[in-house]
Amino acid sequence: MTIIQWQESLNTGIDVIDTQHRRIVAMINELHHATLQNDPQAILDVIDELIDYTLSHFSFEEALMEDAGYTFSHAHKRVHDIFVRRVQEFQVRANTGEDVARELNALLSRWLLNHIRNDDANYVASVKASMNALTRDDRENGWLRRSLKRFFR
Repeated sequence: MTIIQWQESLNTGIDVIDTQHRRIVAMINELHHATLQNDPQAILDVIDELIDYTLSHFSFEEALMEDAGYTFSHAHKRVHDIFVRRVQEFQVRANTGEDVARELNALLSRWLLNHIRNDDANYVASVKASMNALTRDDRENGWLRRSLKRFFR
């Protein structure tokens, strides 16, 4: 097992997504440290946090893709769903006392880097175009004005 170093090739150019991806990488590295410490409770805690955070990230990412009209958003969601089920299987095994940390860390490291560089890279243009259109929409009932009023009355 090795620590994952964030690389420029992992940046999507969508700041909020890149920040979330960096957090997931940090959690994978936390799993690595907990494994080195041989701390079963810390391992379980990191797995639980990783699953919760990843579910939130996936939901956010899927909403961006759907809002952007990304052609392959449903296929991308299926990839997320399959991955979540795999990680939840590791969670069940870990909760029964099985040592899954090294195996899970290897899976997470390979899958995440591949997913960001390939699957996520494919939606970037659609999502950026959608986000740009939303922020340029200055109509009274447009997204930007509604959001500004909602958050900054």
